[in-house]
Amino acid sequence: MNTNIEHQRHSLAHLLGAAVTELYPDAKLTLGPAVDDGFYYDIKFADGSVNEAALASIEHKMRELLPTWTTVTHKELSKEAALEHFKGNEFKAELINEIAERGEKITIYTMGSFTDLCRGGHIDDLSTIDPDSFKLDRIAGAYWRGKETNPMLTRIYGLAFETKADLEHYQWQQEEGRKRDHRKLGKELKLFTISDLVGAGLPLFQPNGVVIRKELEEYLWSLHKRKGYDRVWTPHLAKEALYEKSGHAGHYMDDMFSVKGGSSKEDFYVKPMNCPHHIQIFADNQFSYRDMPVRYFEPATVYRDEKTGQLGGLTRVRSITQDDGHIFCRPEQIGPEITTIVNIIKEFYTTMGMISDYWVRLSLRGDDTSKYLGSDEVWNTAENALTEVCKNLDLPYRPAKDEAAFYGPKLDFMFKDAIGREHQLATVQCDFNLPERFELSYINEQGEKEQPVMIHRAISGSLERFMGVMIEHFAGAFPVWLAPVQVAILPVGEKFAEYGEKVKLALEDADIRVTMSTTESLGKRIRQAKTEKIPYQIVIGEKEQTSDTLTVEGRNDLKLENISVDDFIARIAEEIKNRNL
Repeated sequence: MNTNIEHQRHSLAHLLGAAVTELYPDAKLTLGPAVDDGFYYDIKFADGSVNEAALASIEHKMRELLPTWTTVTHKELSKEAALEHFKGNEFKAELINEIAERGEKITIYTMGSFTDLCRGGHIDDLSTIDPDSFKLDRIAGAYWRGKETNPMLTRIYGLAFETKADLEHYQWQQEEGRKRDHRKLGKELKLFTISDLVGAGLPLFQPNGVVIRKELEEYLWSLHKRKGYDRVWTPHLAKEALYEKSGHAGHYMDDMFSVKGGSSKEDFYVKPMNCPHHIQIFADNQFSYRDMPVRYFEPATVYRDEKTGQLGGLTRVRSITQDDGHIFCRPEQIGPEITTIVNIIKEFYTTMGMISDYWVRLSLRGDDTSKYLGSDEVWNTAENALTEVCKNLDLPYRPAKDEAAFYGPKLDFMFKDAIGREHQLATVQCDFNLPERFELSYINEQGEKEQPVMIHRAISGSLERFMGVMIEHFAGAFPVWLAPVQVAILPVGEKFAEYGEKVKLALEDADIRVTMSTTESLGKRIRQAKTEKIPYQIVIGEKEQTSDTLTVEGRNDLKLENISVDDFIARIAEEIKNRNL
């Protein structure tokens, strides 16, 4: 987050607290941080809470106070003085006691006539803030410090940006996002189903959804098979011993599902990741340096016990189908292999229309090294290798501490969708640890065993989440190659159905996905085809049947008249082949 806007948002949280205090003198303020799109304050109101209707008066009071907040002062207090200052507010008292126990300074900041407990991070003069650049947004419930056993508070959210135009753009983006919500469109377009009987986070894909899913899988495989990858298949579960060996049992057990055999009574875990399975395939071969790199590809489903409250549609699920790939290579092959992966990523996201504005997070180990597998030497080698790749490829990268996987650093690719929202999608991870834990080796030029490096990569991230992003990116109007139905044939009446069937068969013979309907009025069928976001509609009447031609309507007011069936097939086939947007 830009430091200036973060400080502005933090200052506005104080302003919100001040406005609430003036309007509700008995309210108890707790915490009010800056967040990615603004700020919030958690408040305990004496009479329970305020409702959405109160936001207007609170916001009005904020704007009234704003011009008077021209200075910011702060001072350090003793624990006793701080407790006295915030006497009667048990929430502030808890924070003060914790700060004192950590041996940190206790500071208060004053703006206008309002003083609050705070570490700092403000702008010097709030009167410079454009009063039209912020707005109170909504109210929600929040437990004190996020614990269900603590008191329920009222959280007031505010939006804040550097300019009014930025705020308006964000509000447009949010409104557009609601229209594009993949859960709404997924239901309307019959793409997937969430069943309470099956379970939260376990989506069921309907025929239309399966078409999109399979097209993505086939495209991803086409990008890999020409790069020397081999397909493999692994089962959905394994013995605990595998995950003890990999380290997942020690670092990931809370996110795993356990399974007990009915007759065998053996204990298994449903796989949370594919890498330990792929390692077993590699280990069952005797590779030499001439065989390296060895590349495996598997669009496999893994399972993770995500928290129920965080599940939603396709973007947060428990069944996660990764377009997973693992490369076993020599250290000197890391650069060329990751270069190939980055080129695949660029080609894939160019096809999706998301390449114009992206950046790469270089996810590194944090200061608490106990959370990670492997020695400092191994981590330094891996992190240096990824940093070199970023520099050599001139990637727009930003280092980020404490974002690495527990077994190695990674590159996380951040792409923006059609309305400018950012998503972390592709990932590349460099791993020296798992090959060491599993004692993997190949025979080098001297006839000696040498340990390979393992590179983990996923281009789409997960098919479920990527489909959710794509539904919203395209607003359900998929490019022709991805569209579940590519052409709708709409005879004007029953007497033209025979010619319609002839056209339908010709399109199907060319592997074009087509549907035909003669029920209901023509106008209603045209509207239905557009509601289903079918890219092309062919209307067949007397003129078309007599001349053995087609009248075709498409997106962006496209209209083709008197086009032959063969010419239309050639046109759409080329569009599909090139995966045009």
